[in-house]
Amino acid sequence: MTTTSSNETPKDIQTISPDSMITKKDFNQCFWRSLTLDSSWNYERQQNLAYCYMMAPIIRRVYDKEEDRAAALKRHLEFMSVTPHICTLLVGISGAMEEENAKNPDFDESSINAVKSSLMGPMAGIGDSFFWGTLKLIATGVGIALATQGNIMGPILFLLIINIPHFILRYLCLDKGFKYGTQFFKDISSGGIVTKITEAATMLGLMVIGGMTAANVSLNLAINVGSGDWAEPLQSYLDEIMPCLLPAALFGIMYWLLGKKVKTTTILIVVMIICIVLAGIGVV
Repeated sequence: MTTTSSNETPKDIQTISPDSMITKKDFNQCFWRSLTLDSSWNYERQQNLAYCYMMAPIIRRVYDKEEDRAAALKRHLEFMSVTPHICTLLVGISGAMEEENAKNPDFDESSINAVKSSLMGPMAGIGDSFFWGTLKLIATGVGIALATQGNIMGPILFLLIINIPHFILRYLCLDKGFKYGTQFFKDISSGGIVTKITEAATMLGLMVIGGMTAANVSLNLAINVGSGDWAEPLQSYLDEIMPCLLPAALFGIMYWLLGKKVKTTTILIVVMIICIVLAGIGVV
């Protein structure tokens, strides 16, 4: 049953499909809120605050109990990073899964974040390549060519070439995300495939985290072992034991500290101080 408020009209509570609790008003709110995705970007979890803000109308609609709403909002405060132009596809799928979770007491709610985490990486790769790597270059080329001739259509076409496909895709992704997500989980709910998808998504997420650790965390020792012509960097021996051993160890320490509720700002400052000291004495 769709929950309503006293200020909603019959038009407001028209659902997006006959078997859905989500209304067209909720759909429109998610669409316009999606434009704020990068407005609250932060270094710790990037787009998580705005993503949670986008999910709020759906969560408010499908859950009646305050504790269920709070748990759902907390779920969507996890790390989020995706191309803003197509973020609505994730919102639609997450919304469909939240609705299924509200309807089905046997639904595994941990699969919501697992599926979201496994999709945002590939989606960001596709979205960034298309919008930032292709469409923006085309729009810039057209705009600059006209603007250098003093033609007012230069900046206008620049904005139109980017934003017409952008808004069309943003709307279609949200629409297909809700419909595809609902139908997808309805079809596979009886086959045990959700569990397999969750396990696969979890493994993929761990692989992505491992790859990000190896690529983005850098810690190399400048100490040599031996003397004269026989001196070899200690780092080379560590790499032979396990490539990226020190970055993995550093990541493990930080993860352990976060588990102990140490603030990220404190960890960042301590790491900066330690690195400055070690670099000053020639260790790293």
